[in-house]
Amino acid sequence: MILQTEIKIQPLEQTISYGDGLLFLGSCFADEVGGLCRGLGFDALVNPFGVLYNPVSVANAVHRLANGRPFAHEEVVRVGEGYYCTFSHNTTFWQNTEEALLNRINVDLSKAHKHFEDSKWIIISLGTSWVFRSHETQEVVANCHKLPASQFDRICLSVPTSVAVLSGLAKMYPEKQFIFTVSPLRHVKDGLHGNQLSKAALLLAVDEVCKAFRNAHYFPAYEIMLDELRDYRFYKDDMVHPTEQAVRHIWERFVDFAIDPVEKPAMKAAVELQQMLQHKPMFPESEAFKRFKKLKEEKISELRKKFPMVCIENLSK
Repeated sequence: MILQTEIKIQPLEQTISYGDGLLFLGSCFADEVGGLCRGLGFDALVNPFGVLYNPVSVANAVHRLANGRPFAHEEVVRVGEGYYCTFSHNTTFWQNTEEALLNRINVDLSKAHKHFEDSKWIIISLGTSWVFRSHETQEVVANCHKLPASQFDRICLSVPTSVAVLSGLAKMYPEKQFIFTVSPLRHVKDGLHGNQLSKAALLLAVDEVCKAFRNAHYFPAYEIMLDELRDYRFYKDDMVHPTEQAVRHIWERFVDFAIDPVEKPAMKAAVELQQMLQHKPMFPESEAFKRFKKLKEEKISELRKKFPMVCIENLSK
């Protein structure tokens, strides 16, 4: 008896390997999947500007990472009560002085620019077609930073606009491989029908881009959530966010889709070492823990020799 509608996914012809630089951008789902990649020792950078939701903000982030242009005084916005940020970052970057903000985001940008240059794969998770456009600059912002709604226009990107924005990425960076996905997280502020319209616009846009460019690919995370995991037990209490179990299932489908099967022994070894690195001893001075530490060092040395491309420093994060 078949109790599930399985999404048929054709694996990529060119797949991800250890040693490939990976950049994850977009919604909370990018955080989840990117975090799992890092935890397995892949050379992955996740959302260097914080969570992003719409195609324009994601594209702006890619272009900024590519050119590495430092953020300047003119881009700083006063937010909250005595805090500062930019419209390119989310609220986790707030600082209480402009100097502290620019120092932090430009240090981060310098590192992220280098990672972008070295990255082969850009994995983008799109959340919504809705954007906020600043009255003052007429530019789409990545985050409104809780500023008054009167400072923005809220508009829904048309399919042709999203196609143009995303096509620009595939065209401008032909040396990169792009994997697009639509986040399974539901945006219910506009109602479920509004959410479906927004997601549908993203799906149509990404489909056009992937048909037009050989370096653009689609992974059906949204469809897996809606069809393979068609049950509310796979949603958290808010009935919006996927549970850890759901994310893990989608991640496993992503592995089959995008990661070279020859890397599975390295991934298995990375998981085993990760569990050891995350172990917290009850009695750190005990002989048993001293033996455990010695075994851990032996495992690290063994993994370095056998799988030198695994980023061991990412396993304990």
